[in-house]
This record gives sequence, C-alpha cells and structure tokens, in this order.
Amino acid sequence: MKAIAIGADVSSNDVSVSKMLIKDIEDNLYRIKNLGAEKVGLTNITGDDVVISAFVEDDLVEDINNGIIDVLRDCSEDIGDLKGISKNKEEAGEGISYAEAKLKENRYPDAVILAFDTYAGESFVGDVANSAIEAATGMTGLSDISQKIKNEVKEIPGVGFVSNETDDPVVVATIEDMESVGSIAGSMIGAALGNKNVYLIERGTPSYVIPGSVILSVSAFLNGNIMDLAIPFQERTRILR
Repeated sequence: MKAIAIGADVSSNDVSVSKMLIKDIEDNLYRIKNLGAEKVGLTNITGDDVVISAFVEDDLVEDINNGIIDVLRDCSEDIGDLKGISKNKEEAGEGISYAEAKLKENRYPDAVILAFDTYAGESFVGDVANSAIEAATGMTGLSDISQKIKNEVKEIPGVGFVSNETDDPVVVATIEDMESVGSIAGSMIGAALGNKNVYLIERGTPSYVIPGSVILSVSAFLNGNIMDLAIPFQERTRILR
C-alpha cells in the first residue's frame, strides 16, 4: 500500500482557495473512494493550492491518480496547473505536484503531508522541501518518505508528465506508529523553517506574504482523519516564562 498526494492550483486567484471550491472538492471525494482508495481527504490547503491525499493499494495507484485529476478538473475554478499535464515528455508544462511513499504491512495508514506554495515560483522552494525530506530520512518511526525534488521533467503514474517549472512541491512521509508523528513532523517543520523566507501557516490561510517568500502547511493524515499540525506546533514552540 502507498500514501499518495497530488497538489494543484485550481483556484480563480493567486492567493487563496474559496470556500465554494473547498466544498466542491470535499463533496466529490467519494468518487475517489469508489475507485478503491482506502482513505482519501483534502489534506492541505496552502495559499491557492490544494492537496488531495489517499491511501491506496499498489495496483490501484494509476487509477486513483486519474480519479484525483478528474475531481480537480471538474471542481476547478481555473484549469491552472492541470493544463501543464502532457502525455508526452516534450510537451509537458508547469503542472501538478505529486508525491508517494510506501506503507508497511499491518500498520494503520498514517502519514504526514507537507505542501508548499510560492507566489512567483521562487526557485529555492525545491531546496526547502528537500531539507524537510533530509531531516526525516532515517528517523525512528518513519516507514518511508517521498523522493527528493529534482529539477527535471517528472512522470506521474497513470496521469502523464509535468515539467521542471512545477513550483509548489508536496512531500509525504508515512509513519510506523502514531507516537512518531510529533518527532518526524517536528523535524521536517524545523528544517523547512530554517531556510530563508519560509513561513508556517494554518490550513487554509491565504498567501499574504511579501513575494520572495514560501509558505508551508503541514497535515497529519491519521487513518483517514486530517489534523492541521500548525496549530499544536505553534503552542508547543511558545517560550514559557
């Protein structure tokens, strides 16, 4: 089984996601469930980007990926990142973001999902995402983590190709036991925020930052339940006096 996540800008503006778009996507998630996904959810809302995540059997990854794209296309206010998808490598454009990670057998489907949004395609966002991946790699309690972001054309199983201009990466880490969520997510958040001009936001916060910045949302996807980790980590990192 795998945890998969697809992120896309299908909003009508460049800074936020409307309540209507959120409702439309959530109302259509049953279609992905009907294709065979064990769990599915709208896990991250970051600036003008949304991320649909799912837990799926390996042989259903392509079908579920296609199903997610269909839902995004049917609910979109603007075709946005979907128009960058191409069936051939040469015609791929700026498109959707994709991540997947393996789940160990006989474990609850638990994952941490990071999503990034840039206002003007800030070039350092890939390095920010990769620093979060590097921080979690090898940690106790981590089952698997998605591949590092590379400056190259990427093939998304069952969907097609997107170019290296794709600029709002998604990272997925699968977790062996629930008690490891805090340490793994904390290491990833800390590594990302250690980079210049990176800001942690609550799920659904518009990207009201000075251009040249990157925003980051972090969700725990625990057996189908979605938890915004920005809020508890904000409390945890308060300086006690």
